[in-house]
Amino acid sequence: MADMRAFREAVGDWAAGGSGGPAGELAARLGVRTAVLLEGPSDLAAVEALAVRRGRDLTAEGVCVLPMGGAMSVGRYAGLLGPPGLGLRLAGLCDENEQRYYERALERAQAPRQGFSVCVRDLEEELIRALGTPRIEEIVRSEGDLRAWQTFLHQPAQLGRSRQQQLRRFLGTKKLRKIRYGRLLVEALDTGQVPAPLDDLLTCL
Repeated sequence: MADMRAFREAVGDWAAGGSGGPAGELAARLGVRTAVLLEGPSDLAAVEALAVRRGRDLTAEGVCVLPMGGAMSVGRYAGLLGPPGLGLRLAGLCDENEQRYYERALERAQAPRQGFSVCVRDLEEELIRALGTPRIEEIVRSEGDLRAWQTFLHQPAQLGRSRQQQLRRFLGTKKLRKIRYGRLLVEALDTGQVPAPLDDLLTCL
């Protein structure tokens, strides 16, 4: 796991304009064959949590899950890691309103689209819809976030919003909270509740 984190960091440095040498060396040493491109660390937490639940060791399988720091980075990452760069198979998640951008990026990188699953809005909304708002509120309470949640609900901006919209916004207001709940919500899913985009992604790896 530590070595795969080093590979992620090396790819991040490369994407920021550094040398690709360390990333290439680590990919060869670790036997990386697939790069899963995700928008951010909360998506990473969710994918890794589902892999653990299913008894998958993605590192041993040569799969590296990479948060790109935003959907607009997909062109850069696809070029570095796909056929023009390290030649890895690419997979990932994207939001419906960004699907065309991903398709153009993959086309430029000459990478197939089959490994990419599409969320209607984003993965958080998919998880909230799968679990239902009462179950999410139970998890918020059990995690000791009830007071913060109640304070949040009294904000003028939340008046008139649906409970699903309020929960999505609450979970996303703090980076660490979003990452933590990315894992917790996946762990709370029953077997048949896994959102289709997330299930399809793990199945194709």
